[in-house]
Amino acid sequence: MLFNKTPIEGLFVCEPKVHGDSRGYFFESYHQRDFKLATGIDINFIQDNQSFSKYGTLRGLHLQKGEHAQAKFVRVLRGNVLDVAVDLRPESKTFGKHFSIELSSDNRLSFFIPRDFAHGFIVLSEYAEFLYKCDNFYCKESEDGIVYNDPDLNIDWIIPANNIIVSEKDALLKSFKQYSNTN
Repeated sequence: MLFNKTPIEGLFVCEPKVHGDSRGYFFESYHQRDFKLATGIDINFIQDNQSFSKYGTLRGLHLQKGEHAQAKFVRVLRGNVLDVAVDLRPESKTFGKHFSIELSSDNRLSFFIPRDFAHGFIVLSEYAEFLYKCDNFYCKESEDGIVYNDPDLNIDWIIPANNIIVSEKDALLKSFKQYSNTN
């Protein structure tokens, strides 16, 4: 597996080595020892989550704060999404910057997002099944987020705004400025 750095320190795009033949294919989707050797990050994932969403569904931008912060290792089982991570580490030289990548069942890429990042994705295909590993358990009292269409972040979600489906809860999340001023 290749672990490719991104322009934002700590984010990695992971590319598996796929072994295919006339029967189909096989690949390791995650290997803890190899991940640690390649990235220097020693992590223990303890919870897996999976979602199914239709075209235009946008989930995010979410995070867990404080002692319940979560690092995530995400990938797509079926379909195609645009995955986005926003750096919320105040000491980081890329604070407030985001990185986006298309993840799909065809490209089989995975994306590692460390703690203290907001994360979200939008479904670009008819539907998508999305899987992510977390290194900490979910805690409702620690959830937070930033509204997906924040003008300061200026994220290009690729599809037209009138096709975006967002939950009421996500539509009411804080702006980036509000988040920055309260944390």
